[in-house]
Amino acid sequence: MNTSRTDAAVRARRQATQEMLERLQTALAATARDHTPVTVAALARTARVSRTFLYQNQQARAMIEQANRASRAHPGVSSSGSRTQPAWKERALNAEDALAQAQREIRTQRTHIAELLGKIRDLEHDLPEGSLQRLVTENTTLKQHVRQLTQDNQQLQERLTGARQNNRFMDKRIADLEARLAPYLTTPPPRP
Repeated sequence: MNTSRTDAAVRARRQATQEMLERLQTALAATARDHTPVTVAALARTARVSRTFLYQNQQARAMIEQANRASRAHPGVSSSGSRTQPAWKERALNAEDALAQAQREIRTQRTHIAELLGKIRDLEHDLPEGSLQRLVTENTTLKQHVRQLTQDNQQLQERLTGARQNNRFMDKRIADLEARLAPYLTTPPPRP
């Protein structure tokens, strides 16, 4: 049984590795098509694999090295400086997009907070003077009442459990007495 589980786990791991290698191959083809530099971080992001996988898997390393050799021999990419420029452009564009998204989210949250504060002010404005203190007092009283009811409920549950146990004990006792009396009830009384 353990052997079959182990074999199944090994097969699943190999399948997952093969899928990651296929995604890596697709990502490498995209970088070659777009003439972008081959970096481990970009490949890991594009292929949805970890950097550790790219460094530790021999097939993945070989694929990356082969892509690096092919990109050096490719006439469209001339020097290492021009290869790093698109990476910096990509990072800058990604940073600008992330900043714009963060600013939009902050604006949305500020608007929502302002609306909620307005609602709170409206509610406070509508309350007559002294009603806030009255509401706090009523809330405290209700909380104490809920606590008391919870304790009472717990005590009643304990009593009910005890009564059920007593009832079961009495049922067993009655059944035992009936069993003892059964022979006397079924046989006729002796004649004098």
